[in-house]
Amino acid sequence: MTRLSGTRIAQSQSVATATLTVQTPGEGFTDITEDVREFVSQAGAADGALFLFLRHTSASLTIQENADPDVQKDLVTALRRLAPEDAGWIHGTEGPDDMPGHVKAMLTGVGLHIPVVQGTLTLGTWQGIYLIEHRFRAHRREVVLQFVGSRNA
Repeated sequence: MTRLSGTRIAQSQSVATATLTVQTPGEGFTDITEDVREFVSQAGAADGALFLFLRHTSASLTIQENADPDVQKDLVTALRRLAPEDAGWIHGTEGPDDMPGHVKAMLTGVGLHIPVVQGTLTLGTWQGIYLIEHRFRAHRREVVLQFVGSRNA
């Protein structure tokens, strides 16, 4: 059985864009949820869609479990198994973790979109927005945030 909720129709459309700079500590997950919420608030968002785009090829974005940090550790382990350093990669000019980083980014993606309803991200209770660094050392990463939709009066 399926059920569709009431439909909200937004009148006036606008676009708000910003770039979030994230300094990663190295391989692993960096929670950017609160930064993204702040952008939605500053944009005066009411109803619409939030788009996130990571401008890099060896890091990625994901929506994932935010309650237990062991989930993130296990996911890093899983990604290491899917794209190990010693897989015989041809590309290696930036180090042994670079090509595996590209593969991991391809698997997990560099873009997200999240509905915004009444100024609120529609994330689930246990969901957070993360930048995943696939390289071993720290990097400065840029996430383009763009809200498209109606604004609060």
